[in-house]
Amino acid sequence: MPSVRRMILGHVMSGLCSKMNRTKQLPADLMETPLNRCLNTFDITLLGIGHMVGAGIYVLTGTVAREMAGPGIVLSFILAGMVSMLAALCYAEFGTRVPKAGSAYVYTYVSIGEFWAFVIGWNILLEHMLGAASVARAWSGYVDSMLGNIVANTTMEITGEMHEQLLAKYPDFLAFGVCMSYAIALATGVKATAMINSILTTVNVIVMALVVGLGFWYADAGNWSLPEQGFLPYGFGGVLAGAATCFYAFVGFDSIATSGEEAKNPSVSIPLATILSLCAVTIGYVLVSAALTLMIPYNEINPAAALPDAFGTRGIAWAKYAISTGAICGMTTTLLGSLFALPRCLYAMASDGLLFSCFGKVNTKTQVPLLNLAVSGLCSALLALLFDLEKLVEFMSIGTLMAYTIVSASVIVLRYRPIAVEETVHLAPDTPGTDEEEGASSSSQSSAIDPSSPTSEMIEIALAGRLRPQFRWLEPVLGRCEPGVACSGAVLLFCVLSVAICFQLQASWDDLYNGVWWALGLYGFLLFCLVACIVVISAHHQNTRGLQFKVPLVPYIPALSIFCNIELMVHLSFLTWLRFFIWLSIGMLVYFLYGIHNSKEGELGVTSYSMLMSTQEAIRGWGATHSAGLTGGTRVTVTKIVKGRVSRKSVDKQAIIDDDDDDS
Repeated sequence: MPSVRRMILGHVMSGLCSKMNRTKQLPADLMETPLNRCLNTFDITLLGIGHMVGAGIYVLTGTVAREMAGPGIVLSFILAGMVSMLAALCYAEFGTRVPKAGSAYVYTYVSIGEFWAFVIGWNILLEHMLGAASVARAWSGYVDSMLGNIVANTTMEITGEMHEQLLAKYPDFLAFGVCMSYAIALATGVKATAMINSILTTVNVIVMALVVGLGFWYADAGNWSLPEQGFLPYGFGGVLAGAATCFYAFVGFDSIATSGEEAKNPSVSIPLATILSLCAVTIGYVLVSAALTLMIPYNEINPAAALPDAFGTRGIAWAKYAISTGAICGMTTTLLGSLFALPRCLYAMASDGLLFSCFGKVNTKTQVPLLNLAVSGLCSALLALLFDLEKLVEFMSIGTLMAYTIVSASVIVLRYRPIAVEETVHLAPDTPGTDEEEGASSSSQSSAIDPSSPTSEMIEIALAGRLRPQFRWLEPVLGRCEPGVACSGAVLLFCVLSVAICFQLQASWDDLYNGVWWALGLYGFLLFCLVACIVVISAHHQNTRGLQFKVPLVPYIPALSIFCNIELMVHLSFLTWLRFFIWLSIGMLVYFLYGIHNSKEGELGVTSYSMLMSTQEAIRGWGATHSAGLTGGTRVTVTKIVKGRVSRKSVDKQAIIDDDDDDS
């Protein structure tokens, strides 16, 4: 009996690491999908703006200005927008690489491996679920404040208060109904959803322009220089605390990447929409917060309804109604964005076999995963019913920041990870013919090919992940590493060191500020190791072929994004981390009991990066594969380039085009 148990345990544990690290093999036709590809760049840009401009501008602005940063909220929004832009650039590059639903989950699956992809996907589900619930709660609270708190008072009279510290003061049935109503509206189809979102976002932008115009018209510069307080009444620490809170206002841009499988031209639309929407929203937030704090002193702002009250004190009663209309529209589009992204992340994970197969079905009529929409809408509605806005926002931030961190790390890993040398790139044949004719005319075909472009592409692919000539002095340390392994290890070490530095900064900032010797020595050593990781990564060749959008200054911008995200994560409360680990533990049960055994990648047996990194996609462009027309063509292999170019011996004598591969 014990031997049987050992056999069963051995069977279960066999190849566990290889299963957890297997990567997603992309299909030959990346554009093929059961979803409806009907969204253009304008639709996706408005989707991103609508998802970001909602509760952030109408709820967070007053709270941060009154209690955290004062007029320095302008700097808080700038800092939060800059941190978000670092992650957004990484999302934009991946949107070009992988035009699939699932956002950071798919990106991680392609670059790092299945286990981390599941962790990120599980966190994204939590992020969008909490995002929808928090906005529904804010929507309900805003409407209730306009009605004189009649909803809250009536509910507490009927149900009484919930005397539980982890729950809200009272159950919010209005927020529950809002969530369910919008989930039903999304079931009509993605094009109808995009149209509704475009209309509401346009109204919201007009209202924001009205707020900015009237705010600067009634502005008083003296409100930024109050006696004994000035522009930063809470100091620069208040600006940083405000930036950590304002970061919540920018989390919606990853819904743009989620729409990659419904975009007409994702390689162009996704990066363009990501950057445009984030820039527009950052400018809008900065202008609105400046107008608010210039119009009235920060200590007179009403956190519950900052903008309507500000215009009310100035005697502009009609503006209150316009702002309230914009607030409802803005929070509606944010709620739609979360409920739009959540079912598609469920669909992406179920399509890969990591979640239950019932979530991978798409309705043939509406081309929407209806079951996913129903489940996600109900779960979000229950969260909105039981929890208040503050707990939902704080809990949501940790999953978002972790997703941003791993996406930034994935950009570095993929830039420096080469394709296998056995992979080949096909060039179009000159003329059709039999195998004998091809063998006889191979030399003439070779001479007819322009060697400049394919040779440079092959050299770049072959050198990816290998040391650059000016860093040959690192060969005694890194020379024995496989191409790309040293860079991946350096990225992992960079993340660990960033965590250590951020925790130490929080625990012993006073010692560092006062110049205590051990603090200076410790931070000096950690910073030296951090810089060494960046040097090791940048010492290797990159592969950027086939990318229509590239993150600039790799690895510096993704590394800065990793550090900033970790810095914000360590400032979250202990209870937030505890709730996060409980949620993660539930996800681990799902993965190890179901996902790892039903993964579609396990059926394939092998994984490959060639579809992601080779120039074949660049040659033929997005769309249907032309492999049927390439079966007699000349093959250009990277094997001889690796042997000849990397070793830098007899470079001029090495053949780039292998004429003997026609029979392989």
